[in-house]
Amino acid sequence: MNQRRLLARAASVFTTPLAPEDFLALFNPVFSARQLRGVVTRVVPETATSATIHFRPGRGWEAHRAGQWARIGVEIDGVRHWRSYSLSAAAGADPAITVTDMGVISGALVHHTRPGDILFLAPPQGDFVLPEHPRPLLMLTAGSGITPVMSMIRTLVPRRRDADVVLIHTAHAREESLFFEELLELADQFPSLRLVHRFTSESGRLDLSSPAGDLDGLCPDWRDRAAYACGPEEFVDAAERLWAAARPTWPGHDGAPALTIERFSVTRLGGDGTGGGLVTFEASDREIEADGETSLLDLGEDAGILMPSGCRMGICHSCLTPLRAGQVRDLHTGEIHGEPGELIQTCVSAAAGPVNLDR
Repeated sequence: MNQRRLLARAASVFTTPLAPEDFLALFNPVFSARQLRGVVTRVVPETATSATIHFRPGRGWEAHRAGQWARIGVEIDGVRHWRSYSLSAAAGADPAITVTDMGVISGALVHHTRPGDILFLAPPQGDFVLPEHPRPLLMLTAGSGITPVMSMIRTLVPRRRDADVVLIHTAHAREESLFFEELLELADQFPSLRLVHRFTSESGRLDLSSPAGDLDGLCPDWRDRAAYACGPEEFVDAAERLWAAARPTWPGHDGAPALTIERFSVTRLGGDGTGGGLVTFEASDREIEADGETSLLDLGEDAGILMPSGCRMGICHSCLTPLRAGQVRDLHTGEIHGEPGELIQTCVSAAAGPVNLDR
């Protein structure tokens, strides 16, 4: 038995019935040997329905790269809920998330979070990050899609004299535009940032149907820039189609994609009111009656069960969970499938009858 285990056993004699880590948590709220935590240090309102929540993570947090996201857990009425949020702080700074009230969990974070509150954390993830080598950049964002890009801009623009960034951001109206004043100040202070705000209530939607739509006029050299797009699905899909048709390339670069996208949601099939069944989470000893449209991930999280997850869109496969019995419905395709032992994506699977999961 090594020295660390001997010390831990000795310490437990004096802290019983608490474990030593429970005793330490009385003095340091972010300390936990079992679950990564963070303490809220500051809450900054951004718009009437959004706020940036700064937090100090405990030991075990991995410094994030600009553009990444993290799973955040919050307890509401004694139930712990997990959601994924982009990190809006610059790389190297204490982390922060910028949240818009778009549901029960996000609404609670925006309107009820206070300094000193504890958040439950998972390490940063995601490949929506700055390129490895300096190059001209074009950022296309809509709505809250600016959140990960703001981390990139805060990281790159003030620190690199050779930065060359064009940001085209669309929002419904000025008062709903995240980071509006800060972006104006950055663009005024740093000539390396060229800023274009597009308010759909005044000018309509950004036309990405063809280069002649809006892009050629707003950024004539867009074909020569590494591009990033983040926002609602329709917006990102339009950008993806435009780049696929134009196929811009950069001779001499390292083969990085011409367009890097980050999706906040994907289209799911609607249900017909049938399906569903009793879902048994075996490891948690919980049984929940489910409909045929709610994902098993949401079902488990709403019941306070710690579920693995990542993108929540069926892309990253972080939510894979063994199916012990029953069948599930794929919320993308409508396909019914399932064999005992099969690994299923709980974020895009709903119950198709009684289901047993290894959670």
